Amino acid sequence: MRAFPSAGPVLAALSALALGACGGSDASLPQLSPATPASLSGTCESLAGRLATLANTSITATSTVAAGALSVGGQAVPEHCLVTGRMHQRVSAVDGQTYAIGFEMRLPRAWNGRFFHQANGGLDGNVVAATGATGGGPLTHALHKGFAVISSDAGHTAAQIPAFGLDPQARLDYGYQAVGKLTPMAKGVIQAAYGKGPDRSYIGGCSNGGRHTMVAAARYADQYDGFLAGAPGYNLPKAAVANIFGAQRYAGVATNPADLSTAFTAAERTLVSQRVLAKCDALDGATDGLVQDVAACQAAFSLASDVPTCSGERDGSCLSAAQKSAIAPIFSGAVTSTGAPVYASFPFDAGLGSPGVAFWEFTASMVLDPGAVGFVFQVPPVNPAGFNPPQFSLTANIDALVQAINASNGTYTESAMSFMTPPNPTALGTLKGRGAKLMVYHGVSDAIFSVNDTETWYRGLQSANSGNAADFARFYRVPGMGHCSGGPATDQFDMLASLVDWVENGRAPDQVTASARGAGNAGGVNPEVPAGWAADRTRPLCPYPQVARYKGTGSLESAASFECR
Repeated sequence: MRAFPSAGPVLAALSALALGACGGSDASLPQLSPATPASLSGTCESLAGRLATLANTSITATSTVAAGALSVGGQAVPEHCLVTGRMHQRVSAVDGQTYAIGFEMRLPRAWNGRFFHQANGGLDGNVVAATGATGGGPLTHALHKGFAVISSDAGHTAAQIPAFGLDPQARLDYGYQAVGKLTPMAKGVIQAAYGKGPDRSYIGGCSNGGRHTMVAAARYADQYDGFLAGAPGYNLPKAAVANIFGAQRYAGVATNPADLSTAFTAAERTLVSQRVLAKCDALDGATDGLVQDVAACQAAFSLASDVPTCSGERDGSCLSAAQKSAIAPIFSGAVTSTGAPVYASFPFDAGLGSPGVAFWEFTASMVLDPGAVGFVFQVPPVNPAGFNPPQFSLTANIDALVQAINASNGTYTESAMSFMTPPNPTALGTLKGRGAKLMVYHGVSDAIFSVNDTETWYRGLQSANSGNAADFARFYRVPGMGHCSGGPATDQFDMLASLVDWVENGRAPDQVTASARGAGNAGGVNPEVPAGWAADRTRPLCPYPQVARYKGTGSLESAASFECR
């Protein structure tokens, strides 16, 4: 997690990137027309009969949800129809388990003509409320705006996690095929409900939901007009192996072997974040608790020299030499025994002291990642008998794991790096050519999926499009934000509105205004907002490679005092 792969790229390359981020549009790209509203035809209860002919689909219920039964940001969601069902139910020939793609759709009585596919996070397994919420503590969401929204479990239940990975088809559904199967079915439901299909279709989510979205941008670009990917772990199997690599490093310096957090305590992580701010906070022209110029910070800050080395006992005011030796490779990026990169580096940022960082570094690496790698990603999967997740993490051979996530055999015919990732993440010609748009955001303090990995993808996309990727795809870093939300950050923003405006009206999002969630925030308070900040602080989120820089005058609490350049 140390520095960007190239802290000082050539001036010409930077200029090309900057031009791509700000620069004009390609007149040859088509402009999609706006969606037109419609009303639900008949009652929700009568809809069931019209859905009986959907292929490979069993509708389990249709019911009316009264206005106000759901609310978001203190606002009541209007009356809508709830449809639940399953697709492709089957019994596995491999593990004998029953699998199906469970889903729910919420259909507004007053529909805006749009469809939103809510891609969920983690290992999926739950059909969560299909509201289409995005960003930290959202004040609105797709359903509230009038979209028809679908949510699914991606082909398995929570009770089957992580052992669903024993079934080859369940792996493929989780990776990409559930989205491919659900999309035409959902559009069929919308056709039956409103008498027409969606004029415009969108897909979005964060974490694994961001991965689903990136995969859809490559595999299903003909099915969607707008893609909103948050913290897109599009290299998720690599990230999981890298987190196991980190667990092994931390274990070597943990004072309590049963608790990895004793390797890098909350006080010590806060110390490092404070030292990062001391070196980097002012690089954007404002000393405000946020590091906007991420690349300059990585060049300016050194764990070795800017954090005191303990001369005696650890007391939170220093790091031992052994700690620095263990932690530095986690930031610079996990490697194999030959020094080959496993995943990506991670930047130093102001959010390092956040509780969310501790969860991903010390808990997920011992509980979640071993199950995901062992059952879902590696070929062959582990034997469930006697499987011990912490033992798996601490004793795994990293070289062997890298080989296993790239392996396939007669039963598991696609490797994890095939079914979990976009076939070619920078080959988005179909998306571009039909006038679709992609917006990606990523917290700089994300401890599980690296913002540097997303930057590397975007650089590749720029290169593949002669520096003009910003005509159809934009990437926004969120300083201080952890994984999808939280951290000392302005993490509340509505990128879906910006995406719709770009797709349907041609107004490119040159910046997105984000707010802090301090005391009284209707979307939910973020306890990590620093005490010295205004509760409603705002900042512009800038399209990469631009940075939000202070204009030199105006309140440090207002986005109007900053500009993207």
